[in-house]
Amino acid sequence: MSNQQSNPNTKLMEKPSVFAVNGEEVKLTGNTVKTYLVRGNADVTDQEVVMFINLCKYQKLNPFLNEAYLVKFKGSPAQIIVGKEAFMKRAENNEEFAGIRAGIIVERDGEMVDIEGAIKLPNDKLLGGWATVYRKDRETPTPVRISFDEFSKGQSTWKTMPMNMIRKTAIVNALREAFPNSLGNMYTDEETQTPDTTETVAREVNENANSETIDMDYTVPEEPIKESEEKQQPSDSKPSALTEEPPF
Repeated sequence: MSNQQSNPNTKLMEKPSVFAVNGEEVKLTGNTVKTYLVRGNADVTDQEVVMFINLCKYQKLNPFLNEAYLVKFKGSPAQIIVGKEAFMKRAENNEEFAGIRAGIIVERDGEMVDIEGAIKLPNDKLLGGWATVYRKDRETPTPVRISFDEFSKGQSTWKTMPMNMIRKTAIVNALREAFPNSLGNMYTDEETQTPDTTETVAREVNENANSETIDMDYTVPEEPIKESEEKQQPSDSKPSALTEEPPF
């Protein structure tokens, strides 16, 4: 019996999986996933690739828009990561979604204080994050409060943007609890215990600078605002709770 016949994942790896996400066709093959949608420093197995494709198909995720991707490092199993934006899109597309509020929890003068947004006074000690999701079909909202010490992994983004990171994590947890049928078993990079993506990419660039091109599309940096555009923006505009944090 040949290896092709003995491996149940072979056909799934070779045959394109086609499905629609928000009216757009997404076509995934095993080679496409391995070539473009895997991050880390270890090779993924066929089984891990098939699981990733099936998750994207079942959950209607478009990995080409960074809504989902695979991460694998040496000595660890592959992890399927879902972008926070995918959570927000899924919630906003649900007819029962009625909004969300989120912020951080700090210790101020010996008391625990909830702050909306991701900003605190210089002497405040960051304790955690909170989020509350509202649904039209429920009399009471879904609140979530999480500890910074439990979720912070000490990576570069957690060190440089701790308030933003814990707030985002609280939002994801609240959305998952509010919409378990559509967001259950989906986890973001902020919630997983993976090595620091930024530091890993930097190492790969240094090691492979003279040998191959490294895919650096880990984040989508904001484009600088042109002077003409900046003048057109009202000075008193306020971002909503869903868009007030910078993408990265």
